Amino acid sequence: MTVTEGKLIIHNFESSVLKSNPLKDPYNREIIVYVPHDYSPSRSKGFPAAVGLSGFSGNGRTFFNLDPFSENIEQRMNRLISEKKCGSMILVIPNCFTKFGGNQYINSTATGRYEDYLVDEIIPFIQNNYNISSFGVWGKSSGGYGSLVLGMRYPELFKAIACHSGDAAFEYCYLPDFPNAYQSFKQTGGIENWFNQFWNKPNKKQKNDFNALNILCMAAHYSPDPVSQLGIKIPFDVETGELNEATWKMWKKWDPIQMISDYQNNLKKIRLLYLDCGNKDEFNLHIGARILHQKLGNMNLEHHYEEFDGGHSNTSFRYDISFPLLYSSLS
Repeated sequence: MTVTEGKLIIHNFESSVLKSNPLKDPYNREIIVYVPHDYSPSRSKGFPAAVGLSGFSGNGRTFFNLDPFSENIEQRMNRLISEKKCGSMILVIPNCFTKFGGNQYINSTATGRYEDYLVDEIIPFIQNNYNISSFGVWGKSSGGYGSLVLGMRYPELFKAIACHSGDAAFEYCYLPDFPNAYQSFKQTGGIENWFNQFWNKPNKKQKNDFNALNILCMAAHYSPDPVSQLGIKIPFDVETGELNEATWKMWKKWDPIQMISDYQNNLKKIRLLYLDCGNKDEFNLHIGARILHQKLGNMNLEHHYEEFDGGHSNTSFRYDISFPLLYSSLS
């Protein structure tokens, strides 16, 4: 089989929205655009476009890493189109990495206005530079969470959602990491000391550090507080480990399990709501996916739900399922 190859176009986009971000993270960032082989700026129908959001610890280029055991996003999209399993679709991959290790794709006083960055800057930029008919949004883990939340909040903009292993049921996916994070913060004398020491470490990929940074990242999005250390509230006492119920309530407000009730009218406008998760997910995200599936069914909200045999990692083969569905729903 001859693989029909699209091309990648890399834009350096200077964001006005992110210029004042509190972490002083870069505001001039890449937007990687996959353009299919038959793209035409003058085609009357336009092309569907799907915005891809990376998970915690990833950035836009993470999707394009070469792996001898698998395909990156460009290779996968080329093959799906060549095999006629998916039509010609544009992929838009932004870089939303922050010093807290990732992004939940909502506005925060602790990280910056990344929701506005995506909705008010990136989408108009792509519309002005490409022949687009409609937008969808997809991602895995934190990217899956961001896809679901952005799709719920902006159904007039994102007509289709693909949420792979997205954060949900916070008591299952976040609470188990609290004890390790607590120990890390306690041993270093607080979250600010830990954060500074982490960024000075030569090895930043130790498991306990990953857990602690993940909790800081979630706090930065769900419980920002400009007058606290690092501009965030932690949902437990750093001295004793006692759960702070008021802060935890702030987190739960952003749990998709809670949000879908408030946004069910918006979800009725979505052409595709795709959810999947491995049945052995190490972060218990399969539990959240099952709860979402049941609640959506109880609300009579149409959706596509799948569980597969696997965990949280090495699941990019699932895009073979979601990309054709995104394309068909957007076309």
